[in-house]
Amino acid sequence: MRIPIHRQGWPFIAIALILNAALFALTGWGGLVLVPVTLWVIAFFRDPERTPPAGDGLILCPADGKLLAPGRAVPPAELDLGPEERLRLSIFMNVFNVHVNRVPCNGTVTKLAYRPGKFFNASFDKASEQNERMSVRLALPDGRNLVFVQIAGLIARRIHCELKEGQRVCRADRFGIIRFGSRVDVYLPDGARLLATEGQTVRAGETALADFPN
Repeated sequence: MRIPIHRQGWPFIAIALILNAALFALTGWGGLVLVPVTLWVIAFFRDPERTPPAGDGLILCPADGKLLAPGRAVPPAELDLGPEERLRLSIFMNVFNVHVNRVPCNGTVTKLAYRPGKFFNASFDKASEQNERMSVRLALPDGRNLVFVQIAGLIARRIHCELKEGQRVCRADRFGIIRFGSRVDVYLPDGARLLATEGQTVRAGETALADFPN
């Protein structure tokens, strides 16, 4: 069975395979020591297909992982959305989760903002404010703004975002990846209704985090 791999992963997989092969060549069966590491590197960059649920107005999860406690917070200042607090949903991704990120809903990217920062454990609330991050402001078809933020963690040191300002996107589209273990925040627009619950295991492009009630 073929395992889909994100293109960002191939250099790391090649390095792992070369090191593993070299260890087998030098030590024989000693190369078995690195086999679990090599398999983990391959698994980390897996990029499975996802089928988004049907229904208008759904806001989908942008990352695989565990939903932390929802809370109200001001979106990143660099997105110029003002001081108003919004409901923030945070997904913590451990090193065994799929790390390919997906767009939460249809819209147009109106602003991208990268900010360097620290590398606290991504499960801590202070990671949202102090860690390295890439913030995205998405204009929805009805004019409201949704924000999602890729955040580096204690181990994650590389944020990759493929979006461009002015780009139109569809929900569940792939838009980037974070290496290795991290967090993604979503700031909901006013009027959104929360569907997910704290501690829930969520999947990018499939789990509905919220919707807009009729």
